[in-house]
Amino acid sequence: MALQCGIVGLPNVGKSTLFNALTAAKALAANYPFATKDPNVGIITVPDERLDKLTSLVSPQKVIPTTIEIVDIAGLIEGASKGEGLGNQFLANIREVDAIIHVVRCFDDDNVIHVDGKIDPVQDKDIIDMELLLKDIETVEKRKEKLVKQAKSGAKEDKVQLEWIELVEQNLAEEKPARVLEWEDEKGKFLNELFLLTSKPILYVCNVDENSVIDGNDHTKKFKERVKDENAEVILISAEIESEIAQLESMEEKIEFVLEMGLKEPGVNRLINSAYRLLNLITYFTAGEKEVRAWTVLKGSKAPQAAGVIHTDFERGFIRAEVISYADYVEFGSENAVKEVGKLKSEGKEYIVNDGDVMHFKFNV
Repeated sequence: MALQCGIVGLPNVGKSTLFNALTAAKALAANYPFATKDPNVGIITVPDERLDKLTSLVSPQKVIPTTIEIVDIAGLIEGASKGEGLGNQFLANIREVDAIIHVVRCFDDDNVIHVDGKIDPVQDKDIIDMELLLKDIETVEKRKEKLVKQAKSGAKEDKVQLEWIELVEQNLAEEKPARVLEWEDEKGKFLNELFLLTSKPILYVCNVDENSVIDGNDHTKKFKERVKDENAEVILISAEIESEIAQLESMEEKIEFVLEMGLKEPGVNRLINSAYRLLNLITYFTAGEKEVRAWTVLKGSKAPQAAGVIHTDFERGFIRAEVISYADYVEFGSENAVKEVGKLKSEGKEYIVNDGDVMHFKFNV
């Protein structure tokens, strides 16, 4: 499944520098507001040691990792919900993504100007939060107005949805993002159809200097305190360090550089892992002589849904799935060896896919 994350933040917080480091694209990273006017789009290959291990065991003709699409969205300023700066464009771009990566500036550097003249990540966050809330309130008010007219006809469904929209409106008026509602079933479907900006899952990235990338600093401590009740994940990344890593040619050089910085892995790995947790995603694999490939599905997906990620015909004509756990595949070294010890399972339509499953689907259409 295609996954698209939008990088947002105030101008000059390091969004484009981080974007360039994470992707193969080269966005304009400049020391003035609105260097990014149109959204830049790049692709991140998802690093996965399990894919590398399966490749070494199978020796396929082709290896295809899963990917995440990253969108570098224009910097936001106060008043964006009313069209200030590039506000309308910014907010429209956010509406298209699956999740938001909100970058806040947590480093001091007199050579890099701040749009408000001071470094205050908490204030920066509050500005963006308010603009998203204001735009959502506008969206909800328009939908409510329509439902009020429809409810006068006496339709039960319209009256129920009017009650729901009033609950959403009240929540936003209390400056709470729509994502905290956590509605399910019909109410959840209704909420999703509103396409509210504050309903998007969010990951906070504190862009720090290289000396603060492990333990943080006063800015990150204040920021974490501010978001502690949001049930949101916060990670520390130095966009400058990631930029230097991206410029190194060999994997050996990159690993050596990361270790020298006292890190266990590049920031891109941590960001991707956080994005997967944020969106409740897992990975399964297909493995054969022609191709070893990673596939992304929602946690809790059943086997036919996982098959549908490969092709809709696989889901429509699903018969069964042959499943090997990643641990068993690695322990015994091949599909044939797994079969010989009776570890290959034949699963039906109700099988819940596990992270790391190696799967082969039988179907008939």
